[in-house]
Amino acid sequence: MSRKIVASLFISLDGVVEAPDQWHFPYFNDEMGAAVDAGLRAADTMLFGRVTYDSFAGAWPEREAAGAEDADFAKQLGDMRKIVFSRSPLDFQWRNSEQAEGDVAEVAAALKDEPGGDIALSGSVSIVRQLLAAGLLDELHLLVHPVAVRKGMRLFDEGEPSVPLRLLTSETFGTGVLHLVYGPDAAPPTGGYEEAVAALGE
Repeated sequence: MSRKIVASLFISLDGVVEAPDQWHFPYFNDEMGAAVDAGLRAADTMLFGRVTYDSFAGAWPEREAAGAEDADFAKQLGDMRKIVFSRSPLDFQWRNSEQAEGDVAEVAAALKDEPGGDIALSGSVSIVRQLLAAGLLDELHLLVHPVAVRKGMRLFDEGEPSVPLRLLTSETFGTGVLHLVYGPDAAPPTGGYEEAVAALGE
């Protein structure tokens, strides 16, 4: 059985995934913390784009060293293998970090065939898009916040083809956040207006 690739994203009602630090925190509670932790617990490897990696590397090593209440989570991140996609050579200070050798689809496909735990992403929207397009993303966890941000990059940009997904699980948090887990849909529904009308008449 191959390893799963699992991506988790904070997302607004209007699909914005950019700069969640500006709108996410009012909705954070123990339920969301447990969901984020669960998404990483089965993983031993993380994939990053350069921007997301720099954000993580600029915060979590210091939190681990400080020994605050999130130090255990910070240590978990530090202990994981971290693979970063970048067009420029990188100099890593955070342990267990390495630069990807190859494009996203090549690296992800090779990792899925290796032994080990799951492969996780948090943020790194460009990587998520490429994995979806290549059919390599096994689970997409969306933490949908009840706010329309109205500016910023959205998860799904304009383009072809469409990406059919199947809802695996759903959960509602006390803050109104929806935790939706999607997987690829190998046999999406078909039909048009006529079929819909016919179904209404049944």
